[in-house]
Amino acid sequence: MQHYLAVLTKEATQYQTLIPALLPANVRLQCITSKVGDVDLEKITILLADPDLAACVVPVMPALQWCQSIWAGNRPLLTLNRQDYILTAAKGMFGAPMREYLFTYLLHYSRNVDEFDTAQKAAKWAPPPYSRLQGKTLGIMGAGSIAQHILPVASAFDMRVIGLSRRGAPQTGYQHVFRTDQRLDFAQRCDFVFNLMPDTPSTTGLLNSTFFHALPRHCVLINAGRGTAIVETDLIHALNHNHIRAAVLDVFAEEPLPASHPFWRHPNIRITQHTAAESRPEDVAELFAENLRRFLTKSPLLYQFNFRQGY
Repeated sequence: MQHYLAVLTKEATQYQTLIPALLPANVRLQCITSKVGDVDLEKITILLADPDLAACVVPVMPALQWCQSIWAGNRPLLTLNRQDYILTAAKGMFGAPMREYLFTYLLHYSRNVDEFDTAQKAAKWAPPPYSRLQGKTLGIMGAGSIAQHILPVASAFDMRVIGLSRRGAPQTGYQHVFRTDQRLDFAQRCDFVFNLMPDTPSTTGLLNSTFFHALPRHCVLINAGRGTAIVETDLIHALNHNHIRAAVLDVFAEEPLPASHPFWRHPNIRITQHTAAESRPEDVAELFAENLRRFLTKSPLLYQFNFRQGY
């Protein structure tokens, strides 16, 4: 069977040199573009795309059989009515960068880097208070595949790790895994909270005033999951009233984050502009090549999306 491929992404130029060499004779490349209007809506059977752009064309692509997303999160496609095609996510490539991102800020706040900087500028010899990661409890919301890359490093620092997942099933490397309906018990035990939960209706607004009040006052929240998990006004209130120490935010409900947003100017918020673990085109191309092989041989595809579960 002849298949027709479209690549639809804001990074189209980078994919121009990666994709053509991956295609067998029975897969014809129709376009690599950042413009929705360039896609042959009637003919395309395979789509490699940014989910927000894919959402513009998937409902009107009658021949579409498989869409390989360039992102790990697929909320734009989840909200569509159409679910009669295979959707695969970009996963298996974020563990190492996410691990580095997390421990950058765990160490930053544990060693109180900001206050040491202030003391240096004031030529003040008396050191500010600081602590160690040893013995601290890291709470991971979304105890999935990315979190597995974090566990060995947390163990090397002699940290305790607890998890939060939908089912709360026990996992090696965690002292305990809580169900999402036990999140307040989970919160009370955390020195640091790292959110990796997917963007689904059940996770929207999960980080709210009730959750923030359950955290210890010294706790630092690090959100690299989805911005919709946070009730923004509740977070600002919690920081303003010292219910938590600080927040490191990589993702937001609206991106780019508007210049007028109060997060930019809050003294206890650090913004990292959705850079915690980016999809590199070369990594996505490698995954696409493997899933293309599986698709053509009718084998199970990697990281297939479950429309019912939302991830």
